[in-house]
Amino acid sequence: MLAAPHCLAASGKPITDELVEKLADKAEAGYDVEETLRRRGGRPALGSAPASVESVRLDPELRQALTRRAERDHETTSSVIRKALRKYLQVR
Repeated sequence: MLAAPHCLAASGKPITDELVEKLADKAEAGYDVEETLRRRGGRPALGSAPASVESVRLDPELRQALTRRAERDHETTSSVIRKALRKYLQVR
């Protein structure tokens, strides 16, 4: 039986026999490949081209200051870093 309470989907929703049946019915009916490709998600663009990921070492004090600032501004640490770099490098 799949309705065990410890079985959860990625969304956190319990995987029940009903859910499995519903998903199986949907799969058996077939998917519109074009629609699926059109709805592809992903992160929104940050600029004029795909963004790169840069790794930077931070000492504990700088990391703490970054975390405090991000929490204060209700932003991610990545967003705070991008804003700081733009300001420092005078780039829009």
